[in-house]
Amino acid sequence: MSELLSQQAYSLLSKDIELPNKAFINGEFVNAINGNTMATENPATGEVLTEIASCDADDVNIAVDNAKAVFESGIWSKLAPSERKSAVLKLADLIEENATELAVLETLEAGKPIHECVLTDLPETISCIRWYAEAADKVYDQISPTAPNALATIRREAAGVVACVLPWNFPLMMLAWKLGPALMMGNSVIVKPAEATSMTTLRVAQLAIKAGIPAGVFNVLPGLGPNVGEPLGLHHDVDVVSFTGSTATGRHFLNYSALSNLKRVVLECGGKSPSVVLSDVDDLDKAAEHIVGAALWNMGQNCTENSRIIIHKDVKAALTEKIISNLADWQTGDPLDPQFMLGSIINRQQYEKILRYIDIGKEEGATLIQGGNAISLNNGYFIEPTVFNNVSPTMTIATEEIFGPVFSLIEANSDDEAIAIANDTCYGLQASLYTRDLKKAHIYSQALKAGTVSVNCFSEGDISTPFGGYKLSGFGGRDNSLMAFDQYSEVKTTWFDLS
Repeated sequence: MSELLSQQAYSLLSKDIELPNKAFINGEFVNAINGNTMATENPATGEVLTEIASCDADDVNIAVDNAKAVFESGIWSKLAPSERKSAVLKLADLIEENATELAVLETLEAGKPIHECVLTDLPETISCIRWYAEAADKVYDQISPTAPNALATIRREAAGVVACVLPWNFPLMMLAWKLGPALMMGNSVIVKPAEATSMTTLRVAQLAIKAGIPAGVFNVLPGLGPNVGEPLGLHHDVDVVSFTGSTATGRHFLNYSALSNLKRVVLECGGKSPSVVLSDVDDLDKAAEHIVGAALWNMGQNCTENSRIIIHKDVKAALTEKIISNLADWQTGDPLDPQFMLGSIINRQQYEKILRYIDIGKEEGATLIQGGNAISLNNGYFIEPTVFNNVSPTMTIATEEIFGPVFSLIEANSDDEAIAIANDTCYGLQASLYTRDLKKAHIYSQALKAGTVSVNCFSEGDISTPFGGYKLSGFGGRDNSLMAFDQYSEVKTTWFDLS
């Protein structure tokens, strides 16, 4: 992976880079059958980058028919895992060779800081794909404990056609989380990228053909949710849908499954994740650093964003001061300039939504102690890091997912009350817990209702740990870890009578 270049170098690259803008079906770039396109813009400037093919149900039908035929042919699905591994490792190598191009594409389309794309998103994307490639031929099936006159084998088999519906906040990383295990199980995959961020997924699909993954195994259908996501969800020949996005949209996919073939649906949805700071914390500098990073990473456009900072009253004043001090490290500016940790909001709709929440926070009586304003820069969608104090747990900004660089400080009178406030939400994706007491760390991490709990840091775990949520944050499975193979496979028992 290359080191960071200069702003000038990235700006020059951005002017010469090829912008993929067609659907990718059966190994070829093609226009949408209806001829429709949709604009994709640079949220840091408001300028249209290109017009991308906007597919609909006709394209879905063609892609699914091709993907199913390829699956049933066995050209990919019947390969030994070690043979699939060779091609997917080659794909990871090609992504690495083209990492700078992909990082610039993602920065242009998503407004993400080039710093983050180069140093986090691309390395984790590459690592994830390699991890699943290497893991697939090391996962064993089972033999059940039967009597001597019988033998029962328990095998995973590829599910068939898998639809992966991606979010716009981490286009490459979420592609890798789904594509790695789905491909390595032997499935054919159809990816619907988010409307705002299609280009990096299209480029990776092109690299997959070069890596030796057969045409039709990995397809990409850009388009609007009702035109592509819904037909995929309702299609009787789609066997699995893996979705990352809002809880409201996730509910639709469960309904589509019920109305069609009862396809498996795996959902990773919203969050309102807390940082819980107990009374005994002594390293307030470390806590403040992690709290601010957890709240502002990717401009707060992250479903594990720690947007509720629940602090015991005994340490709240001192920790608040350190949190405000840490904000100096999180400057907002041109996403192609590697000095900036924060870039632009994804689009005008999200930008205006965040500003509305800031107004609601003021109206409901929270105290704005930092930020709260839009930033005028190059006609883009920029918002200052924003901190509210004196927030009650029932305020709108403490209960609803804002998905922006806004977080709230909530005071708790006791450690038990802090945990109760943290759990008083319909979500349960991630939580962070800060304490120096080992006993408290164990007891309260068990008490927190979240799929991932990090202690004395902010973390989502790593590729080896399952990721998903409790309550309205998740359904049907987990991304990451060996568990991800399960959601892209069927389990078959075969009983042999040896008597």
